Amino acid sequence: MQLNLHIGDGSVEVGDKVFGADFNQDLIHQLVTAYQAGGRAGTKAGKNRAAVSGGGRKPWRQKGTGRARAGTIRSPIWVGGGQAFALHPRDFSQKINKKQWRAGLRSILSELNRQERLRVVKEINLPDHRTKSVLAWLSGVAEGRVLVVDTEMGAELQRGASNLWNVELCEAARLNPAALVGADYVVLTARAAEALSETLS
Repeated sequence: MQLNLHIGDGSVEVGDKVFGADFNQDLIHQLVTAYQAGGRAGTKAGKNRAAVSGGGRKPWRQKGTGRARAGTIRSPIWVGGGQAFALHPRDFSQKINKKQWRAGLRSILSELNRQERLRVVKEINLPDHRTKSVLAWLSGVAEGRVLVVDTEMGAELQRGASNLWNVELCEAARLNPAALVGADYVVLTARAAEALSETLS
């Protein structure tokens, strides 16, 4: 079944499965969480008592000194000793299969469409790469935090939007759930809408 997305005076035909799917909040939460977790570096590290250099010799004999027994000067309770529960590099990524990924993107795009937060434009034509030109184009399309999606980003748009904190650019092939959820409005070009309709169906 086909769905018509409005573009100015015309429309573009897209798959109803992609832009008319049911809303699945649990799946969307899982996708966004997994995407953000995958971006974590996980490179924090500390040294435990085994990794700290030195401390191979017992500092004093076991008995007869009047002091507490000690086996190493690198114990966590000693100054210069190792950490009791030292952090180690770890991988935060979570497994999301392709079927879940596509279903989640379909659910987000469909909900954006139902809330009328999805804008479709025929194409993006800017006279130059100035930020002023990008703002003039966006003024009649969307406001707030805007995600612009196209199959290929033009040089004028990339340079013009680089100074705008509330405008994010993304190619259709690299569309991610976190960018979609974080935007007030999503602007799709007609070719991007057709490409997503084909790849996500």
